[in-house]
Amino acid sequence: MLQCRPAQEFSFGPRALKDALLSTDPALRQLYTSAFSPAERLFLAEAYNPRRTFFCTLLIRTAFDWLLSRPEVPEDFEAFHAALAPRKQSPARKHIYLQPIDLSEGPAGGALLDQLRSCTEAFFLGLQVRCLPSVAAASIHCSSRPSQDSDRLQLHTDGILSFLKSSKPGDALCVLGLTLSDLYPREAWTFTFGTFLPGHEVGVCSFARFSGESLQWGPSTPDPAPEAPLEDRGQTVCFSALGMVQCCKVTCHELCHLLGLGNCRWLRCLMQGALSLDEALRRPPDLCPICLRKLQHVLGFKLVDRYKRLYTWTLAAAGEPSVSEDTLPCSADSGLCGESDSEPGSGLSEPLSPDAWSHALPAGPELEPEDGLGSLAAAESPGEALAEHGRWLAACIQALERDVTEEELARVDGAVDALARWDLFTGRLPAPRQDPPCGRDGAGLRRVLGDKFSSLRRKLSARKPSRAEASPRRRKAEDD
Repeated sequence: MLQCRPAQEFSFGPRALKDALLSTDPALRQLYTSAFSPAERLFLAEAYNPRRTFFCTLLIRTAFDWLLSRPEVPEDFEAFHAALAPRKQSPARKHIYLQPIDLSEGPAGGALLDQLRSCTEAFFLGLQVRCLPSVAAASIHCSSRPSQDSDRLQLHTDGILSFLKSSKPGDALCVLGLTLSDLYPREAWTFTFGTFLPGHEVGVCSFARFSGESLQWGPSTPDPAPEAPLEDRGQTVCFSALGMVQCCKVTCHELCHLLGLGNCRWLRCLMQGALSLDEALRRPPDLCPICLRKLQHVLGFKLVDRYKRLYTWTLAAAGEPSVSEDTLPCSADSGLCGESDSEPGSGLSEPLSPDAWSHALPAGPELEPEDGLGSLAAAESPGEALAEHGRWLAACIQALERDVTEEELARVDGAVDALARWDLFTGRLPAPRQDPPCGRDGAGLRRVLGDKFSSLRRKLSARKPSRAEASPRRRKAEDD
């Protein structure tokens, strides 16, 4: 159940975010220019717009959040590109395989798998998704133990990963196991939502924590949407509309890892880790601009085409009639521009004040800052959450279809470059958002955040991660 907590923003400087997106390597900057159209580059520039409307800064609610509990050097595009292992350039390796484990193949199980397949094909545009026949956990010979908070068994991930590695199809780009059973990667861990085997493109994720018996919408109101019962080792597991969406989110998160993306610490993003159900629910359903560039580098899609496919899937998941290309959001003057007819922006040679950012950098169409890439858990119901995400996707489509000139791009970049050089993390803790009162003092959290960020700044200033340190394939398997 979601708890009300005072949230603290944590923000990187605009120049640090720009370097994370474009890189400081001239060759990678040239790659960026050649890979994206002017409209795409202006859209991605929202990564370093302090008044961004499509994307949101990170929020920290407790000293035990994943962001503070799992400190590591953030992975920018340059580190990702250096660590990306060479892949076999074969047209046949264009398939994502989903391997159900102890997951019923009846009508309810088929509906879940159909949702996962259609979502992942939209999210990873250009790849085909295939579902393998379900296998029994008993046939995999993986270790298990009684769960600490239920009467069900938990499966150890090592045996499952070994099975997936040995049975991986030859035309598979990656294979992801899907199970309704709870997972644990080592004895000291209570559970994990998912994990993967670096260098072998196999992983596994669990939907156990998203079933109706564990998941409620908001602090007291259960999700009123109908639930679909699934059989797991003879026990019935129910998934609400909210649970189905969470299954899609954790599946896409793990698949991004299998394609080479590390965890994200830049902006609010699907690639943040989660140590609790609350954190998993609050993860947004899509990628920030920095992670989006990484995925586009691997798959080569056009941004607008991907958002249109995701928009169509969102309507279908919400139960709305399917749409054709003719009824997708049409191009319009979205307001994503670098200048205003009524108020001139600051000159490129002078540093910008906070007010000047609103004129020199893009503003989103009909979106408040909190309407950006946020969490599905912020809406009042699953249907409203999907509708909210659909509106966000429609705004992105409009922004990407407008005409953008190189002058607009130069003006945005010049505004950022005119700023004084900022540290990777500014060290400032902005005032908390006006969350509903919950009777808890945030002073202790602010002290912990200040200590953590001061330590992080010293570490990041002292060294640049090497390729070996940056590579997810040279680290141990990563648990979310």
